[in-house]
Amino acid sequence: MELRQLRYFVAVAEELHFGRAAKRLFISQPALSFDIRKFEESLGVQLFSRTNKTVALTNAGEVLLGEARRLLLQAAEAERLTVRSASGLAGRLRIGFVHSMLYRGLPDAVRRFEADYPGVEVVLSEMNTHAQVQAIQRGQIDLGYAHWGHFPPEVESAPVYAEPFVCCLPAAHPLARRRQLAVAALAAEPFILFPRDAAPHYHDLIIAQCVNAGFSPLIRHEARLWQTILSMVEFGMGIALVPRVLQQVKSDRLAFRPLKDASLESRTLALKRSGTAEPVALRFADYVRASIDALPALAG
Repeated sequence: MELRQLRYFVAVAEELHFGRAAKRLFISQPALSFDIRKFEESLGVQLFSRTNKTVALTNAGEVLLGEARRLLLQAAEAERLTVRSASGLAGRLRIGFVHSMLYRGLPDAVRRFEADYPGVEVVLSEMNTHAQVQAIQRGQIDLGYAHWGHFPPEVESAPVYAEPFVCCLPAAHPLARRRQLAVAALAAEPFILFPRDAAPHYHDLIIAQCVNAGFSPLIRHEARLWQTILSMVEFGMGIALVPRVLQQVKSDRLAFRPLKDASLESRTLALKRSGTAEPVALRFADYVRASIDALPALAG
């Protein structure tokens, strides 16, 4: 039994969907299905019951899930203690980040990293993707966490997180009574969207999804921060398409509904200057990855 097998098993068990689990792990779905099947064969038990449409844990899978989570945490702790005893990392680490990273484990990663490496001062700067690229080129930040985009050769990117967009609307809105929403159902709704220069890739994707559904969105208001957009929705000023992770924002005045016919996906990337590998930045990136992996799976 390998840690990799346990990580794969936990991802499928939490997602109950091989496609979503494969995206989360950044591997192909056939490779994940093959590895899970080989894992089951090596154990001599079936961990998942599968049909053409559903995946469910068997009794054996339920038992293993709790133990697998415990073992993965123990392995991470063992690695942490080993590295801490051997490393002399120190200095200042400058991190750029987009707002949604506050819900994707960044605060937890900073707390744990600073506790383990008190000689390193972590300095966070919120900035959009374009600003992060410029800051990396100018040597103003060591590591960035940005949205998907096209980057110059001197900026290297690596996938960190991917999730679908959902519709955020006032809780009292008639459409909030539905479990899922078709994009076409939003044709008459006023949209709250970020300006294109804030995230050109996602701005264009949202517009394209609406056009594919047969309408041009009525963009009534613009805001640069997700928190501002959510607040405007709370006040009944319109609806918004937002990354699913923002469902963690608890409000009786907000409702989040999955989009059943959209291919919108929010991707977060880690950025650094090409050809560089500062040990302190690489170590911090590991902490962010561990914090993201520990996030609870969100429905929708």
